[in-house]
Amino acid sequence: MKTWFITGTSGGFGRIMTEMLLERGDRVAATLRKPQALDDLKEQYGEQLWIASLDVTNTEAINQVIHSAFEELGHIDVIVNNAGYGLFGAAEEISNEQLNHLIQTNVVGSLQVTRATLPYLRSQGGGRILQLSSMAGQTGFPALSMYNMSKWAVEGFIEALSQEVAAFNIQTTLIEPGSARTNFSGSSLIVAEGIEDYAQTPVGYMRQMAEQPSDRHTPGDPVKMVKAMIDVADADNAPLRLTLGSDAYEAIHKSLSSRLAALEGQRDTAYSTDFEPKSE
Repeated sequence: MKTWFITGTSGGFGRIMTEMLLERGDRVAATLRKPQALDDLKEQYGEQLWIASLDVTNTEAINQVIHSAFEELGHIDVIVNNAGYGLFGAAEEISNEQLNHLIQTNVVGSLQVTRATLPYLRSQGGGRILQLSSMAGQTGFPALSMYNMSKWAVEGFIEALSQEVAAFNIQTTLIEPGSARTNFSGSSLIVAEGIEDYAQTPVGYMRQMAEQPSDRHTPGDPVKMVKAMIDVADADNAPLRLTLGSDAYEAIHKSLSSRLAALEGQRDTAYSTDFEPKSE
């Protein structure tokens, strides 16, 4: 039996993961802004499910909740940074308030949850951290530039952090799902007011897709994706990144191949800007 700490468990991946873990007999410390959303699971699983109210934009609350979770549950094996949401719109369509809240939730909130858990994971001799990212953490999409920014930020943080904490037997994995049939396009997606000049651009095309969602554009099975997340946390050696969904694989593969080809084309220029080697 393992103990998991999961943020953002009211719906989507967080809710599915909580249900699957409880069903297999694990303990779950579930956090969300409205704890009553898990009343049905609490009634069914009792002490197996620990629930706390948490808004990840509140750093003081993060520290208090994590302290309480470790204090009451003891050893926690896996931390799942799942809380977050999408923000849709061209860069200039996004309001300052929308941008600031996105950063506080997706970036600062995720970083602070991880930072708050590290002393406990070190003292207990290790653990796992799963950070929900996205295929948007590896490639850019029009109308998602701000969401891309938030996911690229956590990708850079986790990639460096993995090297900082490996000596303490703490392993980290970035979860990079593609589109999945969850509530992401509903309550978890904020859509900015559009600017007419963008209507006939890629932003306008993306807006039409967002307003008329289709299963054709969301191939990912969220249950299968969550199962893969749990499997990677159970593995002896966790990969730094876990890509989930055919669309994620194709988009990331195309982006990385293009970036690598561009880099190779600049090799001579890169080397030419070094100091000339000193002659013996």
